[in-house]
Amino acid sequence: MTGSEAAGFVVRGATVVDGTGAPGRVADVVVSGDRIEAVGEVDRPAGQTVVDGAGMVLSPGFIDTHTHDDFAAVLYPDMGFKVQGGVTTCVVGNCGFGAAPHRWGSVMARTFHPEATIPEWAGYAGYLDRLDADPPSVNVAALVGHGTVRAGAMRFEERAPSADELRAMQDSVAEGMDAGCVGMSTGLIYPPGTWADTDEVVALAEVVADRGGIYTSHIRNEADGLLDAIDEAISIGERAGLPVVISHLKASGPQNWGRVREALDRIDAAGPTVAADQYPYTAGSTVLSAVVGRDGIGGTDPSSVVIASTDEHPAWHGRSLAGLAGELGIDPAEAGAAVLDVEPAATVVLHVMDEDDVRTIMSHPGIMIGSDGIPSLEGQPHPRLYGTFARVLGHYSRDLGLLSLEDAVHRMTGRSAGVFGLIDRGEIRPGAFADLVLFDPSAIIDRGTYDDPHHPPAGIDRVWV
Repeated sequence: MTGSEAAGFVVRGATVVDGTGAPGRVADVVVSGDRIEAVGEVDRPAGQTVVDGAGMVLSPGFIDTHTHDDFAAVLYPDMGFKVQGGVTTCVVGNCGFGAAPHRWGSVMARTFHPEATIPEWAGYAGYLDRLDADPPSVNVAALVGHGTVRAGAMRFEERAPSADELRAMQDSVAEGMDAGCVGMSTGLIYPPGTWADTDEVVALAEVVADRGGIYTSHIRNEADGLLDAIDEAISIGERAGLPVVISHLKASGPQNWGRVREALDRIDAAGPTVAADQYPYTAGSTVLSAVVGRDGIGGTDPSSVVIASTDEHPAWHGRSLAGLAGELGIDPAEAGAAVLDVEPAATVVLHVMDEDDVRTIMSHPGIMIGSDGIPSLEGQPHPRLYGTFARVLGHYSRDLGLLSLEDAVHRMTGRSAGVFGLIDRGEIRPGAFADLVLFDPSAIIDRGTYDDPHHPPAGIDRVWV
């Protein structure tokens, strides 16, 4: 918001797509302070700036339901890689990696931000206070990360917790929820979360349920064990009594392509308390250590694994493990381990999904949109960090017609706000927060590529947070 707009402004004559899924309509939107004052045909209020929205769409700001921006929000408070893409709210703390306990959260930070100096805070209360004191340019909703909580109680030990350790984890989860977190996440494919059994997760999810939160999960297996892993996530929600979100729904590896239809059937059968999100690409991204020697991701083919970021080897960025193997004079099957020997925090892009599966998931009603972007800005991150929402609107909605503009906006605004309990967000209506995006529906599109990802989308005219 510019200085002239801070006292209030009017967006006049835009097609308002309000986030509910209702048909768009040409209307004026009046903003006063941080709230929407009126929607309709209005006179210009005295002293307010008028923004010409003719030919444009005005929608609620996009809610990125799956981010790893916990520390980016502190280190890069302008959050340009998100705001320029229309994102006004980020859900952080996904995949079990959270901001507290600080000692263990900073391990994640060093993976994504190896050169950064991380300020300290105590618990989630300290983290959220830090964001309040020095707010980033996006709103932040935080999840308690099970993996960091487990590490805080019992380090990276491959065993079940003792009774005292479980109580310590429950206390950490309670601290986060009482501080203002909206739920808890697990990353059951990553250490230390992978060593937690279902009963442990249920015991912690019950603490979240008592405080009205939700449970999100990078499930235990997205490849051959996909359906069993979805069943586990659903059972955790049923046993603990809280809503569930299956994170970045996919089927990894060619042998599993097409199984997303069965996955969606199971989610539907579980009822409205189970939801899912996705990113609109056929490649994923994660830490290399989660790929080498593991079968739950389905991305161990060296030709499908591309280096995204390293500490000391920028020349490797954009290179596949198969390509590096030839340069290093080793067998391709050994390349991942060889890279980890010298770059233990390396992140990678995984080309392991099928375009038909991406379209099947996106065509399914209610699927939310989350970027799952890794903010390793110094490397060559997945282009989803910048372009996720514009790609849905431009490529899948406008160009392919998989879903209407109104439905696409709903999936990234009102639907997401409802699932995560974000009050007065995700809709354009009087009284709601003025998180808004003005974009050209004929021009909006992602521009970043896997080889050249650092580009904001085209077609986004203005963003108000």
